[in-house]
Amino acid sequence: MAYVATIEEEKKEIAKRYKDMLSETYQTLSVDDKKMIRKAFDIAADAHKNQRRKTGEPYIYHPIAVAKLVANEIGLGATSITAALLHDVVEDSREYTFDDIERLFGETISRIVNGLTKISNLSKEQDISVQAENFRKMLLTLNDDVRVILIKIADRLHNMQTMESMPHQKQVKISSETLYIYAPLAHRLGLYNIKTELEDLGLKYTEPEVYKDIRTKIQDSKEEQNEYIEEFANVIKSSLDKEKIEYTIKGRPKSIYSIRKKMLAQGVSFDEVYDKFAIRIIYKSTVKREKFDAWKIYSIVTDHFRPNPNRLRDWITQPKSTGYESLHITVMGTKGRWVEVQIRSDRMDEIAEKGYAAHFKYKHGGDKESGLEGWLNRLKESLENRDINAVDFVEQFKLNLYAKEIYVFTPKGDIKSLPKGSSPIDFAFAIHTEVGMRCRGARVNGKLVPLSHELKSGDQVEVITSKSQKPKLSWL
Repeated sequence: MAYVATIEEEKKEIAKRYKDMLSETYQTLSVDDKKMIRKAFDIAADAHKNQRRKTGEPYIYHPIAVAKLVANEIGLGATSITAALLHDVVEDSREYTFDDIERLFGETISRIVNGLTKISNLSKEQDISVQAENFRKMLLTLNDDVRVILIKIADRLHNMQTMESMPHQKQVKISSETLYIYAPLAHRLGLYNIKTELEDLGLKYTEPEVYKDIRTKIQDSKEEQNEYIEEFANVIKSSLDKEKIEYTIKGRPKSIYSIRKKMLAQGVSFDEVYDKFAIRIIYKSTVKREKFDAWKIYSIVTDHFRPNPNRLRDWITQPKSTGYESLHITVMGTKGRWVEVQIRSDRMDEIAEKGYAAHFKYKHGGDKESGLEGWLNRLKESLENRDINAVDFVEQFKLNLYAKEIYVFTPKGDIKSLPKGSSPIDFAFAIHTEVGMRCRGARVNGKLVPLSHELKSGDQVEVITSKSQKPKLSWL
């Protein structure tokens, strides 16, 4: 259907979208923040006044939508909202330069907008090596400011949400790039909701028939799913209430993309995928009590439903390196059906939903470097190594994004997370590049082992170094 609206209707719609963009964050913003965001909006509206999107709508709808995702889905503050509103201004308008942005908004916002413009100007070729080099260049903006990547992910999500009127070939190209680069990156930064939507939209355009079929089947089974969750909740409610726990119970359907992945990996039909949804129990607690409360809820659930001991995942005691915390159990629910139950506090839930930003919001000053910070720092180091071929770099990077993790101990008892299949060499480099370069041998649980030895969760690893040691080709 063709887009039709009068100038007056558009003005009203722009004002409504602007107000909606700030609806969730308005109370937390200072007067100066609100003035800065308003100024950015006025400049963006002016810079894009003669531009239209492919749909025919005013272009300003796009920066407003990106800023809304940045504020509400990722949970970033005024600086990022401002940069999101301005992210296409210099590229699309001859009237504004980076010097203007710096003069009006300061060096930080100018740097973020510059980083976003650099990414937009990367070659649009489909060749895999060009895409890989683009990805590397995009990640280099991490050295400027990680917010560049977070805003770029929001920008990509809105573009994916509004691709209906694009030619099919372009839809497929953008979707393939999204599945190749942006979804894995969103996953690694803990943006699970955004990652899920990017994957589902990617599938929508790369395999439209499969996408429609699975979506229809999910919708058809929604009522049955809701009834099941209600039935399950009714069994444990009185026990939870007796303990005076403040909680909510809800269902979390598996994404279309992950159901498709499971069907392919296991060679099964839609009906044979047994865990199409999980039950999530979110409770209110203090930071001191939340671990205790999680296990109390676990005890209540397993009093009523038989657990599968092989399917217990405790990411509260040892959070994932993305900052994700939750207690996952699989129990034999009603109607003789295995169901996953996820137990987490509202703080853990916010980190799980908003990833990077929420993770740092809750981080206390005295904490040691977290897994996510460590990953970002190691990523910056590897980006600076120009000897690695770009395609190899991306493949290795993606391997690490989705790798299952193991947890090993240093001689002092500190815990380190590494991808499954890691060796003492990987452990040495995880400690520090210099330690890796000088690694001569290793002891695992007190015994000397070859450097190719595969580490397992719970191993205690001691690295033996030598000043005369140099890296060897056999380490690769």
